[in-house]
Amino acid sequence: MLRRRRVPQTTTLQERLAQFTRTIREKAEALPDGKERDELMKRLRSADTASNLDRQFAGRD
Repeated sequence: MLRRRRVPQTTTLQERLAQFTRTIREKAEALPDGKERDELMKRLRSADTASNLDRQFAGRD
């Protein structure tokens, strides 16, 4: 049976999502219009949605 590796998080989910969105936004802005940029923008929207949901569930509107 495989055991799950436990890695203690040193930053909050909100902080990790914010860092991820900054990184993806910088990469997307550096790319010309096209499929790769569209894929990054899709990931960015998903991360923004996750961040908003986390804030709502945590009561940090």
